[in-house]
Amino acid sequence: MNAPEALTEPAPRDPGAAMRRARAKGEPRFPDGPRADPAGSHFERRIRSFQPRRSRVTAGQADALRRLWPAWGLDIDGQRVIDLAELFGNDRPVVLEIGFGMGEATARMAAADPGTNVLAVDVHTPGQGNLLNLADQQGLDNVRVGNGDAIILLREMLRPDALDGLRVYFPDPWPKKRHHKRRLIQPAFLDLVATRLKSGALVHCATDWEPYAEQMLEVLGAHPEFENTQADGGFAPRPEFRPLTRFEGQGLDKGHVVNDLLFRRR
Repeated sequence: MNAPEALTEPAPRDPGAAMRRARAKGEPRFPDGPRADPAGSHFERRIRSFQPRRSRVTAGQADALRRLWPAWGLDIDGQRVIDLAELFGNDRPVVLEIGFGMGEATARMAAADPGTNVLAVDVHTPGQGNLLNLADQQGLDNVRVGNGDAIILLREMLRPDALDGLRVYFPDPWPKKRHHKRRLIQPAFLDLVATRLKSGALVHCATDWEPYAEQMLEVLGAHPEFENTQADGGFAPRPEFRPLTRFEGQGLDKGHVVNDLLFRRR
């Protein structure tokens, strides 16, 4: 006998919907996953170069966060100095990537260069879950995902000369003049980065915002610890190891100009 219509409840279309309804107020979305504010109030309140974005986490991303964060995730709390060899389980070179979006390009670069470890940092929970999912699906053991402020990671949690490279792809350009102080690539940031990069380490930046590209070139070119890999002192052609993303391709179709900058730590 069929159940009366009034007592029949259709299955939710979203597999995570029931779980979200059951979560009590104030309970973290992922108890063993990335924390909402890992550094808390331990450090000074300063102008941030990033702005956390809130958007829906898919069932696949949520599953990856629950399964993989305890082993492959790092909350940037600033409370300890981390051992990168212990974090990755090997002593391969480590490149820090600041801001990876949804992680597609990060995963492709990690797959193409398995001998290099990638510590990818962002504050966007769906992107963190997506990158973990991609790494899991592709069997990438050279990716770790950091959650929080990259400045605190560099200043408080990494040893001098710990890194073999830095990638900053398409950071927020903060186009309004009154917001330029929020841009990441500034002299003080490069002062800090220089202490954490090994001699000869590559700094690779890319942006589709031309005024910001000019500022990056000026700031990097003027810093005594970095030298431009281009003999003419200008922008570099996009290297083959940086994949062309769908977002970038759409911008190019609209006439946007993408500039790459390749500098080395002296």
